[in-house]
Amino acid sequence: MQPHTPRLLILVSHPIPYVIPLFRLMVQQGWDFCVGYCSMVGVQSYLDPDFATEVRWDVPLLEGYPWVELSNVSQPAQLGKFWGLLNPELLSWVGEFDGVIAYTGYTYASFWLALLAAKVRGKGFIFSTDTSSLASRDRASWKSWLKPALLPQIYRLADAILVSTSFGKEVVKQLGIPEKQIFLTPFVADNQWWLHQAAQVNPLQVRQDWGIPAEAVVIVFCAKLQPWKRPQDILHAFADANLPNCYLLYVGEGGMRSQLTATAQQLQIQARVKFLGFLNQTQLPAVYGAADILCLCSEYEPFGVVVNEAMLCQCAAIVSDQVGARELVDPDVTGYIYPCSDVGALSAILQNIVPQKDKLVKMQKAAQKRLETWSPLDNIKAQERAIQVFW
Repeated sequence: MQPHTPRLLILVSHPIPYVIPLFRLMVQQGWDFCVGYCSMVGVQSYLDPDFATEVRWDVPLLEGYPWVELSNVSQPAQLGKFWGLLNPELLSWVGEFDGVIAYTGYTYASFWLALLAAKVRGKGFIFSTDTSSLASRDRASWKSWLKPALLPQIYRLADAILVSTSFGKEVVKQLGIPEKQIFLTPFVADNQWWLHQAAQVNPLQVRQDWGIPAEAVVIVFCAKLQPWKRPQDILHAFADANLPNCYLLYVGEGGMRSQLTATAQQLQIQARVKFLGFLNQTQLPAVYGAADILCLCSEYEPFGVVVNEAMLCQCAAIVSDQVGARELVDPDVTGYIYPCSDVGALSAILQNIVPQKDKLVKMQKAAQKRLETWSPLDNIKAQERAIQVFW
């Protein structure tokens, strides 16, 4: 950013691995800002109810950028609960800045405290949304009619809205927000970190550790094993495709693991289906680097950053048409998009691409190249344009 830029408060629910690189890049770009964390969940171990396991990220989260921990009245802090993040000092602290960028969503009390303080003090206010449709994860019917009525009122309170996909931009436009107030800030991974890590992977050694032949095609499903991720779809498609020398890996934990294990046995494919459990950030490059295809079957997925990660490690991507990261998938070039829950269509894709080794290699290289124009710097530059709305 240029001299005489605004001093910004970036409000975040907790340290999140995929946004930390943005903050470090902001420092390099000359931003004047401080990150305010509403909680420190993730720095210490915590029980993730969806993963059904203890999680503590194994990458540095608090280095290379300015941050503070805001006092949270709610003890312990709870993600996913409106009153789980309540930081009253925002009412006074916002006054020290020229504007606020809220990565924390409107489903938290602290978002509203920051918004109130910004409005009272005449400060700029920007917030981000990862929405790519108006559907909700639980598919509750009351939300389908409430959101179109309520969201325009919320979005109009901001000077600018940050969206993570072109699909999200269309949703916000349809809610009546002027296009000049909507900015596409690509949902990104730390491209350079993933590229560097991928270059260190020895795929043959990793496959040997898994007990998978070097010449096999490996498909990986990397997500929480929960109903809205539809992990059963790739399992049934994999069985229906009946492809020899092809293996399926599940990376992640969740309530559906025992069901998936039993189904694999019933389908008599358990010898070619492996469950690796929850793997931390530094363990994932080896998985993607030794695999050929990532499959994400979700019926609700505002984005799906695992698609970025896998493509950076030269995995082709197969995603359902409900995954926001389908924006990165150029059909038959970097991967494929299929109708969500259509196991037959997914199976047909596998039957088509798995035997075509040469084409699959080209797709993997094209997938990595696609991320050259979907980078953290693209995100930062878009945020800079958004700031101009009030500065």
